[in-house]
Amino acid sequence: MLRVVLSVLLLCASLLCHAQITNLPEQTTYNADSIRRELDNGPYFTLYKDNYFIAGTSIGTKPTNTNSDVKFQISIAQRLTKSTLPFNTYLYLFYSQKCMWNVFEESMPMRDLNFNPGIGLAKHLFVKDRYIGKVSLIVEHESNGRDGAESRSWNKISLAANILIDPNFMVHGKAWIPIVDGQNNKDILDYSGIYQMGMTLTSPNKRFGFALTLIKRRGWNLNYNSIWEVNYRLFKGENQYLFLQYYNGYGENLLDYNKFHSRLRLGIVIKPKLFSEF
Repeated sequence: MLRVVLSVLLLCASLLCHAQITNLPEQTTYNADSIRRELDNGPYFTLYKDNYFIAGTSIGTKPTNTNSDVKFQISIAQRLTKSTLPFNTYLYLFYSQKCMWNVFEESMPMRDLNFNPGIGLAKHLFVKDRYIGKVSLIVEHESNGRDGAESRSWNKISLAANILIDPNFMVHGKAWIPIVDGQNNKDILDYSGIYQMGMTLTSPNKRFGFALTLIKRRGWNLNYNSIWEVNYRLFKGENQYLFLQYYNGYGENLLDYNKFHSRLRLGIVIKPKLFSEF
């Protein structure tokens, strides 16, 4: 039953975002009036992070049914206000769900399911009537919904920024104050990090995209988890892309947050309208 519900949610997100994108002209710049108009008149329910379904295996070892899996993520946001709060900010809710699915093992068990709800206050940024991104103050919770020895959870108060250097190049960063309430993951900062930063690059025709995210683990060493992503859009006007992701490091999911993973996966991704959250 859970698998059916998740499949329906992913399909609904796909159809929703497809409807938004096909009516949006290809833009090279985003000015203040167009962005404010999109916020005030656009849908309140949107995608938040990338929504993807990918499958793959570990790098450097022989593929087996235990080191190969499917990973998928569903992420949505609900805007609660128009840009009429103080300092032209707006309030929104978001919910992301990530699953590690061992489809190659007998009975195809879902290894870990991570739940990530939160609430954020965002402000869009403009310079000389040109839209350059946004900053957000976010309160979020993340847990895997288990009890006993496999229970994992923590909370974060985060400050995030997405800055468009130009229409094809964006840098992003996020730093957080952690509140670790999980009894079985008190050392999670050593593996899942204390801040992150990254960049995205797209071709002028928006057909090809590349993204890199680095997550700094606690400590003075240059110890980063890295996420490398490449996407390719097959058809103009669509928001569904072929998607290649390589994850190298710790903290890919909560249950195995302190275990090293180096996995390459391929599949499909559905992207939000302006840019993805990280």
